[in-house]
Amino acid sequence: MIEQQGLKRELKGRHLSMIALGGVIGTGLFLGSGFTIGEAGPGGALLAYIFGGFVMYLTMLCLGELSVSLPDAGSYQTYATKYISPSTGYMVGWISWLNWAVTIGLELITVSILMKRWFPDISTWVWCVLFAVLLFAVNAFSSKSFAEVEFWFAGIKVLTIIAFILLGGAAMFGFLEMDGGAAAPMLSNFTDHGGLFPNGLIAILITMIGVNFSFQGTELVGIAAGESEDPEKNIPKAINSTIWRILIFFVLAMFVLAGLFPWQEAGLVESPFVVVFDKIGIPYAADIMNFVIITAVLSVANSGLYATSRMLWSMSSKGMISSRFGKLTKKGVPLNALIASMLVGCLSLLCGVFAEDTVYLWLLSIAGFGCVVVWASIALSAYLGRRAYLGQGGDVKDLKFKMPLYPIVPLLAFGLNLLILVSLAFIEEQRIALYCGIPFMIACYLYYNLVAKNKMEQKSLIAQKNLAKL
Repeated sequence: MIEQQGLKRELKGRHLSMIALGGVIGTGLFLGSGFTIGEAGPGGALLAYIFGGFVMYLTMLCLGELSVSLPDAGSYQTYATKYISPSTGYMVGWISWLNWAVTIGLELITVSILMKRWFPDISTWVWCVLFAVLLFAVNAFSSKSFAEVEFWFAGIKVLTIIAFILLGGAAMFGFLEMDGGAAAPMLSNFTDHGGLFPNGLIAILITMIGVNFSFQGTELVGIAAGESEDPEKNIPKAINSTIWRILIFFVLAMFVLAGLFPWQEAGLVESPFVVVFDKIGIPYAADIMNFVIITAVLSVANSGLYATSRMLWSMSSKGMISSRFGKLTKKGVPLNALIASMLVGCLSLLCGVFAEDTVYLWLLSIAGFGCVVVWASIALSAYLGRRAYLGQGGDVKDLKFKMPLYPIVPLLAFGLNLLILVSLAFIEEQRIALYCGIPFMIACYLYYNLVAKNKMEQKSLIAQKNLAKL
């Protein structure tokens, strides 16, 4: 390996848009949507996704301004370091890295379980190893190879959701005959069976961390900005198009799902998408959806591996961690960071296999908690970053991408993300996210101030002495 000045700028606008979509559209929508409808009812599920989408929209507006003014592979870790504090940037970097490293292991477990539908006699670990090697090879070759694979993975998911919305909507309103000649439900499932909010508005809180976790991945466009060909042009376009696509896809898909069968049934099925395709009479519906969900899961794992390796590289380049993680190959890939991320992902995978009822739940909770913490840091960084820019005499008109209604947008985004974190304390099943997440954050702050900060200062002094000798 050789030391390079920085990552290669090979990612085009179409790559950025699909990277953001690919990181979001996954098991949270395809598998978790039934739970959301079952817990919150048809109106509650729609409201939960609209609210979650609104929080995502505000957060991505904040990220857009930051990413265009300072495109960096460290993204929100870099912004937190610069605008909040170095210790907060250190914490955000590690919690983001851990979040996605854990997600890699969880997604590989999910893929291995889904593959058992077709190959029941093959052990779970075989599929885990096979797909781990495949994802590692894709990411190790070049950033462009990662982006191309993600582009096609995301494309499959997008086409499936569009087909689902069109066919499901047609069946819902009687334009397409349901299998067995069943009558079109129209809007009856929104008015019957207890109405829009059968379990009350409080039930929506139970679903919010899962809904927000479903939107996790949009922030990856900020990390990819560090390797974008033309950040000033491509990032605003990718963020704006991604926000509206995700909102439309998620809200319309939930509307069709909630309209096609009663909310009590939705919570009892593993994937309501499979049930809907079966009701419409599409041949091999379960196998088609199994394939789509596998690509969705692999897409998220692919994005996670990319995000973790770039985060380690960025922290290394700033002297926060060992310089070994800052080395790049001739193709501009941080290979050591990639290897470390995959190894930790596989360790969390083993924890999930051997302690499914305990460690698996802890890892999943940490991932959801980490997502919301990162989003909150983006909002606060945007608020402080704009304030610093104005304080230095900057003119808002000179910004290539500017969030509207400052300071309302960043402060509202920060407040809503904080509200979601606080709500976990009142939900017994999800309090473990706080029990795991808060001590980890404190540990990051303590380690930075007691150990990492001193090491960074020593490295800086050594570097200054070497420059003086030259």
